[in-house]
Amino acid sequence: MAREIAKFGVVGALGVFVNFAVFNLMRHSTDLQVVRASVIATVVAIAFNYVGFRYFTYRDRDKSGRAKELTLFLLFSVVGLVIENGVLYAATYGFGWDSSLQSNIFKFLGMGLATLFRFWSYRTWVFRALPAREAVASAESFLEGPVAPAPAAHRVK
Repeated sequence: MAREIAKFGVVGALGVFVNFAVFNLMRHSTDLQVVRASVIATVVAIAFNYVGFRYFTYRDRDKSGRAKELTLFLLFSVVGLVIENGVLYAATYGFGWDSSLQSNIFKFLGMGLATLFRFWSYRTWVFRALPAREAVASAESFLEGPVAPAPAAHRVK
């Protein structure tokens, strides 16, 4: 689990960088509203993260059913997008906190909450462990048990 969390963290950290870079680029070089710029940045980061999770973090997981995997990934990513940008929306339009620093702080807080949700949902529903691993673990535990003597009919005389 620690290794999985570390790999998730590496991809996630790079995704955070991509998210903030695109957000600040959009915010300062276009006339888009803050939350719209954030949604675009989040979508770019979601695409980046899918590639990182599929081919780095969870490369050893079940690869059958890619359409289902991608559908679930996008579904849970959209929920994360709503969490992330909901925090920014509340800060910007609910409290009027819309300076560049405040927007980045609330985007970061929203990303943190969304990351907790995404880790749980991706691990539980999207990038599922291969059933064969469980079978191998079960077989190995069976082999580690006491060895029973061979039946009398099969003993060498």
